[in-house]
Amino acid sequence: MEYNLADLFESVVDVVPGREALVYVDHPGTGAERRLTYAELDAAANRIGHHLLDSGIRPGEHVGLHLYNGVEYLQTVLGCLKARIVPINVNYRYVEEELVYLYRDADLVALVFDAEFGDRVAAALPRSPKLRHLVCVGAPGPADVSAVAFTDAEAAGSPERGFPSRSADDQFIIYTGGTTGMPKGVMWRQEDLFFAGLGGGAPTGEPVKKPEELAERVAAGGDGITFFPAPPLMHGTSTLTAFIGFHFGQRVVLHRRFVPEEVLRTVEKEKVTSMALVGDAMLRPLIDALNGPMKGTDCSSLFSVSSSGAVMSETVRRQFQALVPNALLLNNFGSSESGFNGTATEDAGVERGFRIRVHSRTQVVDPVTHEPVAVGEVGRIAQCGHVPLGYYNDPVKTAETFFEKDGERWVLLGDMATVDADGVVTVLGRGSQCINTGGEKVYPEEVEQALKSHPDVYDALVAGVPDARWGHHVAAVVQLREGAARLSLEDVQTHCRARLAGYKIPRQLVLTDTIQRSPSGKADYQWARQVAVAADG
Repeated sequence: MEYNLADLFESVVDVVPGREALVYVDHPGTGAERRLTYAELDAAANRIGHHLLDSGIRPGEHVGLHLYNGVEYLQTVLGCLKARIVPINVNYRYVEEELVYLYRDADLVALVFDAEFGDRVAAALPRSPKLRHLVCVGAPGPADVSAVAFTDAEAAGSPERGFPSRSADDQFIIYTGGTTGMPKGVMWRQEDLFFAGLGGGAPTGEPVKKPEELAERVAAGGDGITFFPAPPLMHGTSTLTAFIGFHFGQRVVLHRRFVPEEVLRTVEKEKVTSMALVGDAMLRPLIDALNGPMKGTDCSSLFSVSSSGAVMSETVRRQFQALVPNALLLNNFGSSESGFNGTATEDAGVERGFRIRVHSRTQVVDPVTHEPVAVGEVGRIAQCGHVPLGYYNDPVKTAETFFEKDGERWVLLGDMATVDADGVVTVLGRGSQCINTGGEKVYPEEVEQALKSHPDVYDALVAGVPDARWGHHVAAVVQLREGAARLSLEDVQTHCRARLAGYKIPRQLVLTDTIQRSPSGKADYQWARQVAVAADG
């Protein structure tokens, strides 16, 4: 047995086949749900894996998942892994041109898609010549798209295993769009992803020392933990959270979409213990619901709430903590290229910045020499050891991001940071979003934290706008709390002046009804910059 995700999952199934593995709330508010044991989920994944092989998809080829959250998503991921087929996540917000780019860049030969995306799939299909097999989930797709119904694919596939032997070298590719540019496919060996992104079977403890140990730990332990990945599974964080739950032999809960009131109902009903979300964009609506229509909801089972991909600000964390005092709130730091790097310190916030304690494989290095920076100097975060193979179909970006040093392979992340004498790293922000104003560097995340500490600010993004005098000036795009008085630029500047150096204070304020973010809650800086530039003109 090797560190292969399908092998590891099957080893867990074999020791707890009757334990509940997956609970899916299909239509929030209706009470409709599906519940699968580990044995049932295993058989369902086998059916899809065999269907793909029987349809001519070969091991190593790529199958896209253009789906909302659902049983079918995780079932298809597992089915692909069992058949040594590579699952490819597709952002369901993409429009035709973006889909054509991803379908072609990823060399998709098959696609599993939700029926409501059928028109976009049909539009992209003529320019995606390698796509030769489609499976449609839900209602019949467009008449001009020849697709197999997912239920028919399930019925045709064998529920037994019977797959060829697998390898730790089998790939798992995560497509990441980031905040700018076209999406890139991060290629992981499954063994590397298991240790870097899934904690080696124990994210909060000692990684397993052999593959067989994972099932041994599950067999020796009990149940009672429920994981709830709230963001879309199309983003790596949620899928990896689900796999962490499976590797513990515990239960995973899914919702089709993020609806705050329904999330809280599920926390209460299913006794959710660990919930993953993305920053304030998801935490604030939960706070509003707990203060409003869901006041009194029993969240006492909730032990931890973790965020990755966006920061839960200090102010918002305090508000949630007052409502759910038993929950531990964790700002995790990581990426599609590195997996998990560390967790924010308790004193991280507006005053001290986003400070994280990183593991031993993470350093802050000079981006040119790749040598560790001195205490207090600015560098880029890098990781060695279990790192990806590179970007699929992009040798230039791979050469820019991955390097060899002292016989080890490293990945150079886009995040700028400093390190103190105790090894604690302060993340400044993405270098690509850094604002140069009058020769000074401003990182949007720091200003956003200060803005969101204002009691009338619901959400905020910060971008640089061209400026004849300063090169660029700092612009704040702000969404106010419902019912809040209209803020002026002077109000915002006065508030920030007590928290930020003068050059970091916004020189422009744009009020907007809604801050645009990705479905997972990640910042859309391109949108913020466009809004600020348009308002400045």
